Order: sequence, then structure tokens, then C-alpha cells
Amino acid sequence: MSLIVTGSISIDTIDTPTGSVQEVVGGSSIYFTAAASFFGPIRLVGAVGEDFPDSFVDVFHGFGVDVEGLERRVGSKTFRWHGRYHEDVNQRDTVSVELNVLTEALPPIPKSYEDSGYIFLAVTHPENQLKLLDAFPKRKLVVADTIDLYITTTRDELMEVFKRIDGLIINDSEALMLTGEPNAVVAADKLLEMGPKFVIVKKGQHGAILRHPDGTCVLPAYPAKTVIDPTGAGDSFAGAFMAHLANTDDTSFNSLKTAMAYGTTVASFTIEAFSVERLQQIKRADIDQRFDEFTAMLKIDH
Repeated sequence: MSLIVTGSISIDTIDTPTGSVQEVVGGSSIYFTAAASFFGPIRLVGAVGEDFPDSFVDVFHGFGVDVEGLERRVGSKTFRWHGRYHEDVNQRDTVSVELNVLTEALPPIPKSYEDSGYIFLAVTHPENQLKLLDAFPKRKLVVADTIDLYITTTRDELMEVFKRIDGLIINDSEALMLTGEPNAVVAADKLLEMGPKFVIVKKGQHGAILRHPDGTCVLPAYPAKTVIDPTGAGDSFAGAFMAHLANTDDTSFNSLKTAMAYGTTVASFTIEAFSVERLQQIKRADIDQRFDEFTAMLKIDH
């Protein structure tokens, strides 16, 4: 069943302890769609400014993303983000941010997208998340993400999103902001009370935890030796997670656990280079090989 995403599309400048890059393609949508593309077709709804390079659009094409819903707006500027990571790459500072087109309404949703059953609301303004939801009343599964900006500035709209979604994938820092709970398990349970049917709290290099009516799943991160750029790891996790569910058309608890393992696997590739460079270099066979290695690590004979 078809998968669709809306979220940020940006021009990024990134500083890490290993190096820096300027004006590379970024945003939640590019990482999500790149990761999802290894599992099945993926559709994109979003807007960029007239300053968005043609070469960046080619990146979406390179992953086979359906970009009929991508609009380049004359007179608007693309969302821009400059981030700087610490030696502990779980810690980062936003040096500068220019929301630009991200504050504007979504473009029209193409009619060819109307049969989309799996919806992911990546990081963007909650009003745009709600607009995409309204366009798909017969959806099978909708999952969302958010960040501190919208928790602090648009909390009421965000709470409306939470009431209407099936799942929430969120960083532990945002879970703390929303609930006041530093314990990820307790925070996830409080988030469930806000509307979602399941919650995944991402903990960076410490893995992720799923709270679901049918049980709990805790996965470590893949033990990566190379960490060049953590940007987009969480979005890559979400992309592979959602694409596995859409490809199998299975939303059972066991399928969610498998999807988490695929998400963790793909994210471990993303962090090995800046932007989506590493995802441009691999194939599905590479993901499957690392997935098998990862899941083998999780097995305990007793």
C-alpha cells in the first residue's frame, strides 16, 4: 500500500567534530524518503523556495521518490538550518534557522496520491500535518513526529494532531518536554494518554523503546564504529519503519518490532556520511545484510 510523507525540506549547513559541510540537501523529508525508497514507492508533499537547486531535486529523483507533490515557489525561500554537534554527538546546537517556506501552507495534494493508505507526518508545522490528515479520511495508518520548536510555539495544534494519529515517533528530549518525565517508559505512557495508539521514543545511540497495547519492545542502536553526521538518523529510522509496514501492509505488534529493526539498520548507514551521501551509495542488499547481523546480535539462547 502506498506511503506518503510531508515534512521539512531544507538547505543545511552542518558542523561536527569530524568536519563541516555547507548548503547540502536536508530536512526530514529527504532523509525519510531516501530511507523509505529501499522498501517500496514513496510519495512526497512539500514546498521549497526558488533558491532550491535543481541538483537537490535530482537527489529525490535518484531515490525514485514521486515528487509530483513537490512545489518550488517563486518569491519564497527554502527552509535553512545550521547545526553544530558536540563531541558527544547526542548533543547539538542550532546555530541559525530560517523557517521561510516552512511557515507557508502545503501545496495541493495530487489526485494520484488519493489512494495513499500509510501517512507519515514528518517534522513540519502542525497545521500542515493536520491538512495532510484531512486529505486522507480512509487512511490505514498515520504516524507523526515533531520537534521542540512546535512543542513550545504551537502546542495546542500539536495536541490536536496527537488526538488523530495512530503512532508517534519522537526523540527522548521532546518526550521530556511534552511530559516532564525523564524516564522514557513513563514519558511514552503519558504520551499514549494524549491520543496515539503506540509510541516510539528514540534515544539516539542508546536505541529506541516502543510502548504498545500488545507489549513493549526495546532495541539498542546498531553498534556503529563510524559516526560522521547524526543529522537525519531519526528521520531515516522513521522512513524505513513506515516503509516496511506499508510494503507488508501489516501493522501488528510483531511487524512494528521488525520495522523498528529495519529503521535502526538504515539509520546506522545514514550517520556514516554527511547528508544522504551514504544512502546514495548502498543498495537494499547492504541493508538486509546489516539487518541480519543486527537481529542476530539480539538473539539469546537460554
